Amino acid sequence: MNFGRPTFAVITFPGSNCDRDCEYVLRDVVKIPVRSVWHEETDLSDFDAVVLPGGFSYGDYLRAGAIASVSPIVSAVRAFAAGGGLVLGICNGFQILLEAGLLPGAMLPNHTATFRCEWVHVRVERSDTPFTLNYGEGQVVRMPIAHGEGNYFADPLTLTALEARRGVVFRYVDANGRASEAANPNGALHNIAGVCSAAGNVLGLMPHPERCTEAVLGSEDGRAVFESMVRWLTASGDCAPRPAVAASGTRREKAR
Repeated sequence: MNFGRPTFAVITFPGSNCDRDCEYVLRDVVKIPVRSVWHEETDLSDFDAVVLPGGFSYGDYLRAGAIASVSPIVSAVRAFAAGGGLVLGICNGFQILLEAGLLPGAMLPNHTATFRCEWVHVRVERSDTPFTLNYGEGQVVRMPIAHGEGNYFADPLTLTALEARRGVVFRYVDANGRASEAANPNGALHNIAGVCSAAGNVLGLMPHPERCTEAVLGSEDGRAVFESMVRWLTASGDCAPRPAVAASGTRREKAR
């Protein structure tokens, strides 16, 4: 444990292709310790936050994220999240979190039946999560997407419950902040681009914040996701929703 400076893990599965990008952003842009973790590892106790990056884990066979969701490291990710650790899943990482049951819903192929690689606008629906502290509520940001299965789906009861608890954190909109069919690149229900768990410590996001953290990339709007996580981890801990604490104490409490 690196007290005072949160330490991040970036999980690498066979087929991940954004793991190095996430490591670069955390190490060289946000300037915090980060280590790559191979999918066969089983221990995340040295880390304060975990990132599941984009890519095509296991070639997206069966369904995107399906095989990765049963790999050894995901059992550790599940325990890490249950203990209050922050978990961020980006694109394929989001798909893995859905397949693992760490987030509600499922991901279908894009309604256009085409791979979409373009810039989109998303609206920050909440600024009180560990991932959005550095955004303003209702702020419209610009991020790139690159996926063939980003069509978020949930049954009516799940969708109603998700909206009721304000589990939708990012929503596809146009440049003026209006959610419309034209602004929705993949047909996602309710224009959903990102959701969080009921406890608030697990976030899945289809756009790629790691690809827009420096001006040279065309946008710096994604940096706030990572900086928010660092801010939350280094703060007192009372500024964001926390999951239920097990009787034996969380990983962080045990480390104190």
